[in-house]
Amino acid sequence: MVTPFNPDGSLDLSGAKRLAAHLVDDLTNDGLVISGTTGESPTTTDQEKAELLAAVKAEVGDRANLIAGVGTNDTAHSIELAKQAEQAGADALLVVTPYYSLPPQSSIIDHFVAIADSTSLPVVLYDIPHRSGRAIETDSLLQLARHPRIVAVKDAKKDLDASGIVMSQTDLAYYAGDDAITLPLMSLGGVGLVGTSTHFTGRIAHQMIDAFVAQDLTEALRLHRLLLPVFTGVFATQGCLMVKAGLAHQGMPVGHCRAPLGEAPAELAQAFGKILDAAEL
Repeated sequence: MVTPFNPDGSLDLSGAKRLAAHLVDDLTNDGLVISGTTGESPTTTDQEKAELLAAVKAEVGDRANLIAGVGTNDTAHSIELAKQAEQAGADALLVVTPYYSLPPQSSIIDHFVAIADSTSLPVVLYDIPHRSGRAIETDSLLQLARHPRIVAVKDAKKDLDASGIVMSQTDLAYYAGDDAITLPLMSLGGVGLVGTSTHFTGRIAHQMIDAFVAQDLTEALRLHRLLLPVFTGVFATQGCLMVKAGLAHQGMPVGHCRAPLGEAPAELAQAFGKILDAAEL
């Protein structure tokens, strides 16, 4: 979920509640990630993260699972955020690979285990090497799967061979972390999508997943192809820029992104609006 801001750049908690209710009640998203990358977590304070989670919990916590993004490239800080999220009512934690510092695999494992040990909440690992600079390698995932609270992976690695190996040898629940690979990943054992375009596609993406589970592969493929321009178009530039532009196009503005992101370039915003219109979204 993107984080709404007021015109002066301050946190818009009322807007966050409205958006959360829309995503859950109108678009049938089963859960929300709060303070993930699309939520601009690098530019929100720890206090803002706690306030945002508490507000969304009060609005939709009785009918949606709330996953708090707590991963940073500092293990101690990530543990602090994990404990704070548990206290604020999170149902689970999303923990990205520590970025920029390029730790070896043994350190990546230690990082995830330390965070998982710090609370009683289930942990979703976020494997996104094109952002973090390091993949969670297959052997590392096999080791991490032994931890009782590491239960899932948000998979944005785009290495279906590697993902298939891990799914075949562990009980980790795999969610697509890149919207367009949802159906291919499910064909290998994936269970769903932690999406960006699902600010718009949630209801139809849900139908696509349900069709696959019901073994109606023709319908699942039809819906995948219908949504593919939206799945990919939302990443024409940074995802939260495109989501906020798309919401404004729909008449649901949630403010601009905080610097250094700002606003989506006008030509990209207009093009994405046309994609949403063509998909009748």
